[in-house]
Amino acid sequence: MIRLFYNLLFPLALLFFLPGYIVKMCRRGNYRKKFGQRLGFYDRPTRAKLARHPHTWMHAVSVGEVMIALKLAAKMKEHEPDLRVGLTTTTTTGFALANRQAPDWIEVLYTPLDFWPIMHCAFEVIRPTRIVLVEAEIWPNLTAFAHQRRIPLALVNARLSPRSESRFRRFNVFVRPYFRRLDLICIQEQEDAAHWESLGVSRTRLQVVGSIKFDPEGVASRSAGPRKVLDALGIEPARPIVVAGSTHPGEEEILARVFLRLRDQFPSLRLFIAPRHVERLQEIRAQLDALPLRVTLTSEALRCGAADADCMLLDTTGELQRWYGIATVVFIGKSLAAHGGQNPVEPILAGKPVVFGPHMENFATLAKTLVSNNAAMQVNDTDSLERTVGELLRDSESRQRLVENARAALGEHEGATARAATLIHDLKPH
Repeated sequence: MIRLFYNLLFPLALLFFLPGYIVKMCRRGNYRKKFGQRLGFYDRPTRAKLARHPHTWMHAVSVGEVMIALKLAAKMKEHEPDLRVGLTTTTTTGFALANRQAPDWIEVLYTPLDFWPIMHCAFEVIRPTRIVLVEAEIWPNLTAFAHQRRIPLALVNARLSPRSESRFRRFNVFVRPYFRRLDLICIQEQEDAAHWESLGVSRTRLQVVGSIKFDPEGVASRSAGPRKVLDALGIEPARPIVVAGSTHPGEEEILARVFLRLRDQFPSLRLFIAPRHVERLQEIRAQLDALPLRVTLTSEALRCGAADADCMLLDTTGELQRWYGIATVVFIGKSLAAHGGQNPVEPILAGKPVVFGPHMENFATLAKTLVSNNAAMQVNDTDSLERTVGELLRDSESRQRLVENARAALGEHEGATARAATLIHDLKPH
C-alpha cells in the first residue's frame, strides 16, 4: 500500500521539482549525452552490450560515491575475473568522471528515476545478478524490484548522518520495510550498528568493515597534471601553496582574505581553490576579482601560459586528488562557512597536513579521531584559520607530525575495500 501511494504521488513530485532540476543540469552542462536513461530509454548499442554478460549493478550518486564504486569494483574484479559492472550515477559530474576512469568492463549509465515503469525498464535492460548501493541511496521501487526478483541487495560504506537518521525515524513506518530488504550493510564503525538496528535492520546483516573512502590501499598521490600548470605559471616547487578542496559559498572569499594577510609573512605564497560545484566559477571569480588578487583558471594556465597568478581556481571535476600532491597545507571545504564538511582522507594519503573548520558533521567520528590524536587542526573562525595555517607554513616538523599521526589514525580502515568485496562475493541469489 505504501509503495502504491509512492508511485501515485511520484509524477506530481516530479512535476514540482523538474523545473529546478532542469536549471541545475543546464548550469552543470553535459546533460544531453545518454540523459534519456534517467527516463528508462536505452539505445541499441547499450542494450546489446548489457545483454552479452550478467552484470552487477552498482549505484553511486555523484563524484565521491563514484570514486568509492570504482575502487570497490577493482577489488571485486580480483575475486571474479569475469566480473561485469553496470555503474549508474545521478549527476552529470559523476557521469563524466566515471566515463573518464572506468575500465571497459564497466558500463556507465545514468540512474533511472525511481518510478515504477522507469525502474521496470531499467531492470529489464540491466538484468542485474546483484545490486550494490554506495553510502546512502535506498529507493523504494529499486529495493522492491530486487526483492521480487530475488536479487541480493547490498549497501556499502553505509553512511547515516544525524539528519538522515532523524528523518528516517520520523517516517519509520514507511522506510522500515525497505531497510529490511537489504541483505548486507557494510558499516564503517561498530557504533553505527545500533543506529541501523533502530531502523529495522537485522543485526545479522550488519558487517563492520571500516570505510572504503578512508582505506589507504590503492590510493596514490598523482601530481603530474598540476605540475604542468605550475610550470606554465612559473611557480617553483619550493613555493608554499595552500590548497582549499571542495569549498562552498562564502568560503572562497574568507580564504582569499586570509591569504592576503598571510602573504605579508610569506610573499611567495600561492592559493589554489577547488569549488565543490564548478558551475559557481563565474560567481567566485567575480568575488575574488574585487580583491587585490590576480586570479586565473587552471584551464587558462594550460591553454594560454598565463602570467604568474596569486590564486588559481580549479575548473576540472574529479581532479582534486591530483592537486593535493602539490600542497603545503590543505583546507577542507564545507567546514567553515557551511555545514557538513568534506572528506579529509585524500590529502592525508597524499602526505599533506589538514586544517578544517568547526562543521565536520558528515565526518564527525573521523574528525574527532584526527583532532584528538593531533592528526589534523580544527579552527573555529577566520582569525584561528589564519593563525593555524601560518604556524604550519612556518614549521615543517609540525606538518610532518600531523601527517604521520593522521596516517596512523586511518589504520583501522586499511583493508576495508577488500573486506567489503569478499562479503559481496559471498552474496548468493535468494
